[in-house]
Amino acid sequence: MIDLHEYPITEFPDDFLMGVASAGQQIEGNNCSWHDDPKYYGTQNYTGVPWVPAGKAMDSYHRYEEDIALAKEMHLDAFRLSVEWSRIEQEPGVFSEKEIMHYVHLLKRLKEEGMKTIVTLHHVSHPVWFHDLGAFNKMENLTYFLRYVETIVPRIMEYTDYFLVLNELNIPFEYSIEERINMLQFHAYAYRLIKKFTDIPTSSTISYSFKEPFRGRFDRADSVLAEYVDWIENEFFFHAVRTGEIIMPYHDVIYCPELKDSMDFWAVNTYIRQLIDSRKAFPIGSVYNATHFKAMDTPIYTEEIEPEIMLKMLMRLNDKPVFITENGISCKSDKRRMEYIASMLVAIKQGMDLGANVIGYLHWSLLDNWEWGSYAPIFGLAYCDENLDRHLKKSGAFYGAIAKNKKITSEIIHKFYDAKE
Repeated sequence: MIDLHEYPITEFPDDFLMGVASAGQQIEGNNCSWHDDPKYYGTQNYTGVPWVPAGKAMDSYHRYEEDIALAKEMHLDAFRLSVEWSRIEQEPGVFSEKEIMHYVHLLKRLKEEGMKTIVTLHHVSHPVWFHDLGAFNKMENLTYFLRYVETIVPRIMEYTDYFLVLNELNIPFEYSIEERINMLQFHAYAYRLIKKFTDIPTSSTISYSFKEPFRGRFDRADSVLAEYVDWIENEFFFHAVRTGEIIMPYHDVIYCPELKDSMDFWAVNTYIRQLIDSRKAFPIGSVYNATHFKAMDTPIYTEEIEPEIMLKMLMRLNDKPVFITENGISCKSDKRRMEYIASMLVAIKQGMDLGANVIGYLHWSLLDNWEWGSYAPIFGLAYCDENLDRHLKKSGAFYGAIAKNKKITSEIIHKFYDAKE
């Protein structure tokens, strides 16, 4: 069991950013992306429940002022969002000035409220026509993506503090090996294009899950397989950015000079560790019966969660600044969410004390929202009622108190964590 009362006072530097992350497809509603096209329903469902489209979602397209107000209520100084390509270019080569100005105004409002903005240019969703062309399966589609980047970046860069080109291009259940190889190159060329306009720090996020041999490092089979799984999900990404080499099993190496040093910081979405069991056909999914956090309430992940993943990850990525661009837990218990937030922040601070350069922490997510085919997962610091009015949870107030003070104290723990749910 984690006992927050055993934690020392944990204090962060004044310039350490604390904020939230969101994605347009998941909160805006009526997004026009390929996820909303009936012919693709079901193709991305990994939640274990029947696929449902996003529909109106949380209607943040119209109610973003309420989202900003929630962030302000929590004293947050950073807000991550995605600009939705599917809104801006619903037909090839036809860009909507109205939709571009929507994002310009949204970003301007965030800046007016004193928040740093982290803008994702592609967060899983994209136009139906781009998907019909094969999306990232074909390198010849790069020209369409660069046309979009060239159009939107000059319009929004005045109100952007960090750019993220692509989100989680490394995850196997979303992208094939060929797509992952191509998307690294899409990132590289987009990065070089962005740098023609601005020196704003730019990266792409990796979905980082720590791989651990189920039977421990002395079990050779589990250890070798853990190294292999880590390479095809994590290390290929880091190696490619460091060297320009894209190395994947059973695939000739791809040399992409534009890729080398094309990330100004490591942007890491991290939630879980995965125990690798070589005795199973599907080696990911075994769990320890005694661990810090059990599997989540909703059936997205069967993996375990341990705060140490933060420290171990930071020690691995000490050659660049690191931005924790997503971290959160899907659970009904708001008390567990407070345990999760506090433990992850304490682990981050220990990593910083050991020399890691961490820009900030973005909690996923601001709202309970659409999670790629389902509304069942509960990640939010706030929830929406049947009228889509926003309500801050106690965990949101807890995180807000930490953000306001840039520290975790016994007083904050007592006020929020010890109170009855």
